[in-house]
Amino acid sequence: MAIKTVAITMGDPAGIGPEIIVKSLCEDELNGAPVVVVGCLSTLRRLLEKGLAPQVELRAIRQVADARFAPGVIHVIDEPLADPQALEPGKVQAQAGDLAYRCVKRATELAMKGEVHAIATAPLNKEALHLAGHNFPGHTELLATLTESRDYAMVLYTDKLKVIHVSTHIALRKFLDTLNQTRIETVIGLADNFLKRVGFAAPRIAVAGVNPHAGENGLFGDEEQHIVAPAIATMREQGIRVTGPCPPDTVFLQAHEGMYDMVVAMYHDQGHIPLKLLGFYDGVNITAGLPFIRTSADHGTAFDIAWTGKAKSESMAVSIKLAMQLA
Repeated sequence: MAIKTVAITMGDPAGIGPEIIVKSLCEDELNGAPVVVVGCLSTLRRLLEKGLAPQVELRAIRQVADARFAPGVIHVIDEPLADPQALEPGKVQAQAGDLAYRCVKRATELAMKGEVHAIATAPLNKEALHLAGHNFPGHTELLATLTESRDYAMVLYTDKLKVIHVSTHIALRKFLDTLNQTRIETVIGLADNFLKRVGFAAPRIAVAGVNPHAGENGLFGDEEQHIVAPAIATMREQGIRVTGPCPPDTVFLQAHEGMYDMVVAMYHDQGHIPLKLLGFYDGVNITAGLPFIRTSADHGTAFDIAWTGKAKSESMAVSIKLAMQLA
């Protein structure tokens, strides 16, 4: 079998991305693994000079085919900052947001050409991204635009709990105004396809309700009766094993205990809160519906501890390993 290479994007260089990437690639399983980093080489060198991550050899390459994977070596496709010395750790900066965007764009181009087989992304900062003129709510929407993907959804993934989202970076009031049956059907289909792709022969999917107690038969809201339940019925007719609408306060625990393989969450916090409570350090963010595998550390840029050596790399390491496994 040909080597399946993963590209890692640096994310916001003023955050913990550079640190957790180097720490991850020094772990036993990932030391010498077939991965290339797309990011600012001088920033990584500056990090090592400050002693904030294990010492490794940083080897610049022009293309993925130039990589010669070996322990103690990290291959870097250089995507330089406009002014590396002006980078201020822990602060929102336009040049950092622009770099984060360019790293994702470059890695996407490599994946679309088949030079890498998956992408693992380090965290970016949405404010810095917007400051640089790239008006995307986050990685998910950026990658969908770059790949011209129409149907996509955010998946949060741990061994015991997997969640896919109907909506993510949208105001809660707007979510209620835009919730519709077609989108829920699409996400149920994406969940089924994704789980089959990663090895579940007959996925069991639960759909969370919108309202407390899933509306209590209309007592606390009627979105379940008029939008959610019809979508579930339509997808059942297509042969998908899907249950719901389920009370949101119990369905995530039921999935965690093995009753379901994935939960369809209606909005960002409904899915993120249980996942991060139960799997903050090993949770992985995946974009379902792209033409290639994309995983990400399931946390932010952590500006408060950036460039201090304190960042934990577990989630980044798990995201890289999962990208390799799924590729």
